[in-house]
Amino acid sequence: MVKPFRFPWNEFPDVLIHAEELFVKKHPSYMAAKSGDVDAASELVLASVNEDVLYQLQDQFDEAEPPTLISVHAEEAVGVNAIPEIMADFLSYILQWRIERFVIQANVVNHTGANGFSRMAKQAVFEGEIAPGKKYVIVDDFIGQGGTIENLRGHILAGGGEVIGSTVLTGKSYSAILSQQNKQLLELRERHGQIEDWWKEHFGFGFDCLTESETRYLIKTPTSEKIRGSIQEYFEQNNQV
Repeated sequence: MVKPFRFPWNEFPDVLIHAEELFVKKHPSYMAAKSGDVDAASELVLASVNEDVLYQLQDQFDEAEPPTLISVHAEEAVGVNAIPEIMADFLSYILQWRIERFVIQANVVNHTGANGFSRMAKQAVFEGEIAPGKKYVIVDDFIGQGGTIENLRGHILAGGGEVIGSTVLTGKSYSAILSQQNKQLLELRERHGQIEDWWKEHFGFGFDCLTESETRYLIKTPTSEKIRGSIQEYFEQNNQV
């Protein structure tokens, strides 16, 4: 298994979410957009992008040297998801920010509808050159546990870039908090610290690089054996032992 890059959070800002999940997923263009229909993605983005969030993006991240937008190019079970790239195009037009188009997701994870363990087991990996010193804002269609955004952030940091923020079309409000709290990390290690070395061996990073939602999910898991068994089951099913 190719391991992703991850780094500790250092108080990363919350993800800026544009629209309610129910509105986006019930929109008549949603499924076609997820399947790669560019026109459907354009209709969905235009209907969902929030003007107040646009002002927030501008206020938080627009500097003398504007940041570069970088979207998650992900392949779903039904096709290549068109939403993130179209959303980045729209934000670029409105905010007059540049877009990085040559960093892509190098594997297929099919996170849509997956449970927490499946999302953590199927780590997104990215490839493509990063400009050292450049500031980036990540764009995606959905925030769940935040692992995909963290892995794209890790790819950027490993290449010498800087990630100053992120925005998504939709997701639950509690998922917007990516930065893990110290007390959460301590609680996770108190409950399941005995498998952290195993976790590092399989994923290439420790518990300090998990998102807030991932950390919370693992803390709520009653036993370390349940965590290890659920992840191991995925690896065995996909011949990644």
